[in-house]
Amino acid sequence: MTSLRDLFRSFGQIGLLSFGGPAAQIALMHRMLVDDRKWLTEKEYLSALSFCMLLPGPEAMQLATWSGWRLRGTLGGLIAGGLFVLPGAAVVLALSMIYAAYGTLPLVQAVFSGVQAAVAVIVIEALLRLAKRALKGRAALVIATLAFLALFALNAPFPVVILIAGLWGFAAARGEAGPLPPAPALRGTLATILLWSVVWLAPLALLWAAEGGILAEIGAFFAKLALLTFGGAYAVLAWMAQAVVEEKGWLTLPQMMDGLGLAETTPGPLILVTEFVGYMAAYRDGGWVMGMAGAAVTLWATFVPSFLMIFAGAPWIARITADPRLGGALQAIMAAVVGVIANLALWFAAHVFFARIGRAGFGPADLIAPDLASFRPGFAALALIAGWLLLRRHMPLPLVLLMAAAGGFLLHLAGLDQPLSP
Repeated sequence: MTSLRDLFRSFGQIGLLSFGGPAAQIALMHRMLVDDRKWLTEKEYLSALSFCMLLPGPEAMQLATWSGWRLRGTLGGLIAGGLFVLPGAAVVLALSMIYAAYGTLPLVQAVFSGVQAAVAVIVIEALLRLAKRALKGRAALVIATLAFLALFALNAPFPVVILIAGLWGFAAARGEAGPLPPAPALRGTLATILLWSVVWLAPLALLWAAEGGILAEIGAFFAKLALLTFGGAYAVLAWMAQAVVEEKGWLTLPQMMDGLGLAETTPGPLILVTEFVGYMAAYRDGGWVMGMAGAAVTLWATFVPSFLMIFAGAPWIARITADPRLGGALQAIMAAVVGVIANLALWFAAHVFFARIGRAGFGPADLIAPDLASFRPGFAALALIAGWLLLRRHMPLPLVLLMAAAGGFLLHLAGLDQPLSP
């Protein structure tokens, strides 16, 4: 059995190194938990990933929580999920406080952009490795390709893409059901749902009764958001930005974009941008003390539901994957996930190497269109160096990320962190 000490050490390292959004985070956990430590099997990891992709909320954080649960039960899930979020949350809170007091942070952004350049290489390598494992046969390859095109070119809703893949896999599955693992006690599942619903909602209800102001409004807004974030942060950012800027008036659009930039350059799930929003919304009403309270309420409302869903649903994964039709559905979903990660990887790499990203329409297709004049050669060079260090020299990942951060710092000092055309 994995010791709690090893669990703390490993997931603490994952929490500190989980830059680059869900694609990089999922790849990092796979590398550490499956390839290096052999704590989880390939089938377990991919099945849990498929399950997490079906849930609302940050799928990488949920996958970390499931991994901890699989290794050491509920306590392990709390440790793994908490350590996945808390380092990034601490960084986002610090940057939010500095931003609220002093404005934009070009030096900090340059440092983390250097890290992103290294992460772009990690994502691409991980995508190829994951595709090799998950794409078994022509049908899986077709599903992955269609999922990628639907998301990248047609901006299809993520839940629809996953649902279609799952339905096709369910209908196309062959074979008779063998002995199925016993179903978990339904009473236990319902008790878990009730317990964690109370844990999640009772503090928010008390806050509403006691304060009834901006903190209660923040809690209600992000509790609703937590149930709508299918497909992770990328799927909900546009809706959230419109709501907090146009409807709530908590931030200006430039502030919202700056917050997204800060969240993209810190460890942890991208949905931590909600913490920035919560801090800024409460900061306007009562300074930094109220801002910290707003950030805390936001984190609680956003992330506690993920523990609820994993602890209630995780015991059912083995039974789901043992049924041929349900297993076929999950295999198809896994293939679609490769396409999803390919789309995220391309989106991420474009935003690392280009300062300005537009859209270009070609019939029904709506594609990202980087402004070639905004190409950032300094960070492209950092990516090439990081790729050489990782893939050819096989240097430790933490050391490469540290060197990439230093490279971003030096590029800023030398004035080389700017695009070709401002």
